[in-house]
Amino acid sequence: MSRTQANLLLTLAAMIWGSAFVVQQIGTGNLGTISFTGARFLLGALVVLPFALRQFRRVEREERPFQRRDWFGLTVTGLVLCTAAVLQQHGILRTSVANAGFLTAVYVPLVPIIGRLFLRRRVHWSVWPASCGCLAGTYIMSGAQGLDFRLGDLWVLSSTLFWAVHVILVGIMAWRTRAPLVVATIQFLVCGLTGLVVGILVEQPTMTDFFGALYGICYVGVFSVGLAFTLQVVGQRFTPAADAAIILSSETVFAALAGFIFLDERLAAVRIAGAGLILCCILAVELLPMLGKSRPLS
Repeated sequence: MSRTQANLLLTLAAMIWGSAFVVQQIGTGNLGTISFTGARFLLGALVVLPFALRQFRRVEREERPFQRRDWFGLTVTGLVLCTAAVLQQHGILRTSVANAGFLTAVYVPLVPIIGRLFLRRRVHWSVWPASCGCLAGTYIMSGAQGLDFRLGDLWVLSSTLFWAVHVILVGIMAWRTRAPLVVATIQFLVCGLTGLVVGILVEQPTMTDFFGALYGICYVGVFSVGLAFTLQVVGQRFTPAADAAIILSSETVFAALAGFIFLDERLAAVRIAGAGLILCCILAVELLPMLGKSRPLS
């Protein structure tokens, strides 16, 4: 797969996530945050499981056997994913969709920073201004008139560190195992089982609570988890983590487009400008490295 094709998969993942923000806010019913997260990721794991088993057998037979370090890395990735998703979901229920969309995008500049500080990764110079530009564009799309910060915003903001680490881990594990569908399924299983066990112990949900959130679980579990997160894992095998984070930030743009198409929400000119800034940053990080053999900043 070429890097351009991988980036298109990441863009499709962002499109699906953008449409799921509203569902995550209104589709949980009375089900608790942790239980809802566990249920949707476990459903996502079941969606991808048949394809992952076939890929696992092929990789084991033709390329390389899975090692203990692989399973450990996949387990850690799933636990980080569970933490990020629970913190974000808890915050989404206690703030506006606009605030949640903007604050989640804070992970975009964190990815190259973490990669540089802890993994000694060098990135093309265009990643730094593009990351800041995506953050600014998301802020503009969130209103550009000052965000009404609430308690839920702190929960969403705390999730960004774990989202940034998750993006980096996904890239590492997809490259190491050469089995992106297996990576997706195992992290979903770990996240789903952990969420359900902890949710049942802490939140003590009833079957009525699960049935009340069934539509939300099905939509987010099948599309946002089973499809979009799998597209992320596949795409990140061929795209650097910092670039992937910038492309995935376009979920804010697609959330606004979904609101326009399905809810007839009109975008003011300033918010259209914010969307344009995000798209320009995505194009910049994709095209500028091709203009010449620019030396990455060390």
